[in-house]
Amino acid sequence: MKKPEFWFSVGSTYGYLTVARLPKIEAAEGISFDWRPFNVREIMIEMDNVPFAKKPVKATYMWRDIERRSVMYGLHPTLPAPYPIQEFDLANRIAVLAREQGWCREYVTETYRQWFEHGKAAGGADNLETTLGKLGHNLNTVIAEAGSDGIAEAYRDATQEARNRGIFGAPSFVVDGELFWGDDRLEDALSWHKTGRVA
Repeated sequence: MKKPEFWFSVGSTYGYLTVARLPKIEAAEGISFDWRPFNVREIMIEMDNVPFAKKPVKATYMWRDIERRSVMYGLHPTLPAPYPIQEFDLANRIAVLAREQGWCREYVTETYRQWFEHGKAAGGADNLETTLGKLGHNLNTVIAEAGSDGIAEAYRDATQEARNRGIFGAPSFVVDGELFWGDDRLEDALSWHKTGRVA
């Protein structure tokens, strides 16, 4: 059976809710998702989908919604977190690099923890120094590797693959060709993976 896929962009606020709980769910369920970073911002711009930052009423709702759902999940973010992040592409190119090298899950999980629980914007110097240090990676080496032509191409290819497969937002899950969009669809994706239907 093909691995279920978790498509994300570091920078998605609702991504925090998924990233903070997915590793525990994977362990409990005995399921390993394929963590797939891509550039959701590029796709949203193409769709003329302006993010929350330019819609203050919607942004206020977003932060309250994340707060409510965090309580339900037993999470403890400090809200609002810095948003939008300024180093969106760097944060995601490092995720692409980490996926190639086998430490994507750990990088993304710690990045979001530092961002949402300690106020260190994803991709920023403070976040990267702390996150990469905890994972035992050299900051300058990682930034140099993430800036390579090969990683840039892999980032573009992943985004094009997401586009081709009809993925328009993050977080999203793909299970046996079925697309589930949003953190609140994670349980549906798990059900589809296990039974071929939404329970």
